Amino acid sequence: MEDKKPSGLRPPLQNTSSARELEPDDRDLEKIRTWQQQRIEKKLRGEYESAVMHLSEVLNSNLSTPSQISSVRVEGAHNTRPSFLKFLIDPLIPPPSAENDLSMALHSARHIADVLKRTDIFRTVDVKLERAMAPLASKHDVDLVFTTRERGRFMIKTTTEFGDNEGSAQITSQFRNVFGGAETFSANLSHGTTTKMAFNAALTAPLTSNLGTYGEVHLFGHERDITSYASCKEGIRGAKAIVRSGQIPTGMHQVAYEAVLRHIGGLKDEASLSIREAAGQSVKSSLSHTFSLDSRDDRLFPTKGFYLKTFHEMAGLGGDTSFLKSETHAQVSRPLFSGVSLSLAARSGLLWGLNSRPTLFSDRFQLGGPSSVRLFRANSMGPRDNADSLGGEMYWSAGLSLISNLPKKPDWPIKTHAWVNAGRLDNVDKSRSLQENVVASLSKPSVSAGIGLIYNFDPIRVEVNFGLPLLASKSDGSRRGFQVGIGLDFL
Repeated sequence: MEDKKPSGLRPPLQNTSSARELEPDDRDLEKIRTWQQQRIEKKLRGEYESAVMHLSEVLNSNLSTPSQISSVRVEGAHNTRPSFLKFLIDPLIPPPSAENDLSMALHSARHIADVLKRTDIFRTVDVKLERAMAPLASKHDVDLVFTTRERGRFMIKTTTEFGDNEGSAQITSQFRNVFGGAETFSANLSHGTTTKMAFNAALTAPLTSNLGTYGEVHLFGHERDITSYASCKEGIRGAKAIVRSGQIPTGMHQVAYEAVLRHIGGLKDEASLSIREAAGQSVKSSLSHTFSLDSRDDRLFPTKGFYLKTFHEMAGLGGDTSFLKSETHAQVSRPLFSGVSLSLAARSGLLWGLNSRPTLFSDRFQLGGPSSVRLFRANSMGPRDNADSLGGEMYWSAGLSLISNLPKKPDWPIKTHAWVNAGRLDNVDKSRSLQENVVASLSKPSVSAGIGLIYNFDPIRVEVNFGLPLLASKSDGSRRGFQVGIGLDFL
């Protein structure tokens, strides 16, 4: 009788194991390493999300728990005065009340952290809630503890800038948190092609606990070579005190007092009689108010939004000049269709002499140039004496631009535009009413039109335009053909 072999599995057996969760082959060490790292990250991410959900549940279930803020501590603020921190924090702490709860404590912590960040003193601000340490604190009272890391206090840099058809090299330094109260001292010295030398030193400090209002003190001066249009050089030395409030997107107000010593000198041999009469020193003492509002989506290439700036100045609080001066800049931009937008800009200004004093050369308006009325030479419009532009007491200008992306290149920083500009600069004839002066100026515009390319060389804008003047006064310095403009603010 034959022996029967037991039924069942018989070698050699086939390997039927399979990788789990995309487990790589043992022979590929790099893939194994990556797979293990992904598994660890997935596990940590899950643990983190679970902890966040648990913390959220705990907080939500205790938001209405009666709780008072017992104390606030700021750690790491080694160069900041405790009195300044108290000045910022005290208005944000709710007074003791039976209605205070954990929710109010969390809101206060968020507001305090926000104001600490906006001082620009701290690089990082972290907050945590701890059980109150005060002996008389109740069981649910908390301490707010802010762990901070201060920014570096000193900075110095050198830059090369191009703007308003001028190039300059400058050195800038900044000292942050000078006296421990978020004060900033900055100073810069520059040398340029037109402004041969310029310096500015400024001390800025917050005046209110919400950091909405700042005070500034400036010492400044410059030496400008303006022989390209007026056969002379201008030097300025002065001081300025400023109080500013608000933010530009919602509206900023700035009130200032300025005392300035001006000097017209360095006359060329061919200087006109008017420029020779303007030569010498003058002192201006004035109060001014500036309002700025900017809702544009881009400062250099706006496609939508509105910009408004008004400036009013009264001089005559001492000094050699007495006048009222007002100036307005406005721009509105609207998209027409994809990649094409329309921009309309307008500017105007009026200088009105007071106390029977004539207006001085340094206070008058200048008009014309690639960033002003295009296809006219820089500062060449308005009253003249031979080759010298004398400036004017009243001006207006307007510009309409159609801006488009390059075909099939919407992301390039180069745009095309077609434009029409108009404007005029005059002196005020006081034998006639102001309305008659305005009507006379509007009825005799200088007009130019053309096409060009715009390049966004942030933070400046470069234009290469081709066009010609359509209407021009006899005294205007017009040109035709190509014109290059470099600046920050264009019509």
